[in-house]
Amino acid sequence: MSQHATTHTIILKTEGYIQQQHDGPTKRFCQTLDLKDDPQLIADYCRLHEQGQVWQEILDGIRSVGILEMEIYLLGTRLFMIVETPADFDWAASMARLATLPRQAEWEALTARFQQASSSASSAEKWQLMERIFHLY
Repeated sequence: MSQHATTHTIILKTEGYIQQQHDGPTKRFCQTLDLKDDPQLIADYCRLHEQGQVWQEILDGIRSVGILEMEIYLLGTRLFMIVETPADFDWAASMARLATLPRQAEWEALTARFQQASSSASSAEKWQLMERIFHLY
């Protein structure tokens, strides 16, 4: 990671990330996944997810199943994903549909080499939904 990217990341980490406003209620899903403990693989995985690097078919597929926002955070080898959806979003049906969309299986195969999960696992099997144990509104 370049010095500029590192400084930019530190600023965002300490100042927070601006969130989008949506028309109507939304719900949030949180997932986690572990990467292999290899600094080069982790750096490569991060580069694969930089702006303009994720394949357009993957971004289009995420949007087409109804996902409004998706964020992935990294700490060490642990990934944390936040998925923002409309309130009537059906997680199981949408993830099943996403798995069938163009290039999704190819993307899963590409990213599997960075992840601790089985290379044959689906995205839904690799990314584990988390349970919220606290909230403050």
